Amino acid sequence: MKSATIPPLRVTPELRQAAESVLRDGETLSSFVESSLVKQIEFRKMQREFIARGLASREAAKKSGRYVSKEDSLAALDAILDKHRGNR
Repeated sequence: MKSATIPPLRVTPELRQAAESVLRDGETLSSFVESSLVKQIEFRKMQREFIARGLASREAAKKSGRYVSKEDSLAALDAILDKHRGNR
């Protein structure tokens, strides 16, 4: 597959300087921008999937009439955190 280009991006001199100031050894501004773009795409895909799961869960709860209380939800999340932190 051939590679393609992303449209040029006009930024303020301050933004360019800020981006260049955080480059790692051997990293180019182009590779930084590409990496940022890839990470943002993945984040938005995960965000879209998260919202879809939440909406599907809401619809399932409406159909079944079964809901979980806020307290029970938070307790379950706390238990998961405790397990991963090694507190239990």
